[in-house]
Amino acid sequence: MASIQKYHDKYGHTRYKVQVYLGIDPRTGKPQRTTRRGMKTAKEARLVGDRLKKATIKQQAARRKPKTFRDVYLRWFPLYQNTVKESTWATTQRLFRLHILPMLGDARIKQIDISDCQTAINTWFAAGLTKYHTLLDYAANVLDFAINLRLITDNPARRVIVPVNQENRAQKNLANYFDRAELKHFFACLNADDNDPQATVFFRLAAFSGMRKSEMLCLLWSDIDFERNTVTVSKTQSRGAHARLLVQSPKTFHSNRTVYLDAKTGQILRQWQMDQRLRLAGNTDPRSQLVFTNTHNEMCQPTKPRKWLEHTLQKYGLKHITVHAFRHTYATLAFEAGASIKSVQDQLGHASYQTTLDLYTAVTAKEKNEATAKLARYLDF
Repeated sequence: MASIQKYHDKYGHTRYKVQVYLGIDPRTGKPQRTTRRGMKTAKEARLVGDRLKKATIKQQAARRKPKTFRDVYLRWFPLYQNTVKESTWATTQRLFRLHILPMLGDARIKQIDISDCQTAINTWFAAGLTKYHTLLDYAANVLDFAINLRLITDNPARRVIVPVNQENRAQKNLANYFDRAELKHFFACLNADDNDPQATVFFRLAAFSGMRKSEMLCLLWSDIDFERNTVTVSKTQSRGAHARLLVQSPKTFHSNRTVYLDAKTGQILRQWQMDQRLRLAGNTDPRSQLVFTNTHNEMCQPTKPRKWLEHTLQKYGLKHITVHAFRHTYATLAFEAGASIKSVQDQLGHASYQTTLDLYTAVTAKEKNEATAKLARYLDF
């Protein structure tokens, strides 16, 4: 409720003031009011009063205890945003919007129990969502925050039975790579095709360096040392809010690294640099020019390499693999060629050699045959 009164200031001018009732102060139990003075007309005073009332309602809503999971999430998320990069919180926001809030958003925070959380993760698992563990962790973080707010005393998301995907990532990787003959055939098809000439350069660099797609799509010519045949990896392409493309520092310390190139890959890159200059009519600055670009000389969308790859795989009937499989291919064939675990680990930018072994190495048929032959020679009976 707002009260408008007319008065005269010290100069004798007619002015208006408005007093707005703010409700009862929860700490003192007494009524709260605020006054604004100096308006020249009653209409102006009413507008000021309306703004004060709206602001008061908003503040009271903010002070009101959250009732639903969504209410708690809306308080938790701005705090979480201050702890991570934009690409990370944008992804988290999308996961909540698409998966977590549809399951738990309208549930009253005090009534969420183990069965609700169990139903949620079972639903995500049954839908084939690979990040079902992550979804549960985020939901649990919101419930932990509810404990901090003293809304609940226990976190049921921490006590569910998490489904286990028997076809784990390492097993999937056993088929998601090219062996030596398949890789050679793939490049023969790629070179014979009418694909974007960047595609050949991109997949050559991927297969012979083990770099990530996100690292290559923001690569600058200034990152490449042609004298030493090395690439400095210090940034990665990501998506931020509203799906905009970002270039930011790598997620982990070990992802900042020097990648070594073979001489032929270095030559292919140098030739592409010259071809690119011709295509762009010399309008390139080696300090800021991207190695791979779209038709507007901007960063390619992260889906572009997938389109290049699918075109070639489908046209020539090749084995279906993913773009990420070229990292797997690099590691597997490097081990087959006799490279050490440490050298492959450093090249790929893994913090642990176990990650390199578990996720990116397949036991090839050649190694299996060698193991069997060595055992037979050893036993000799």
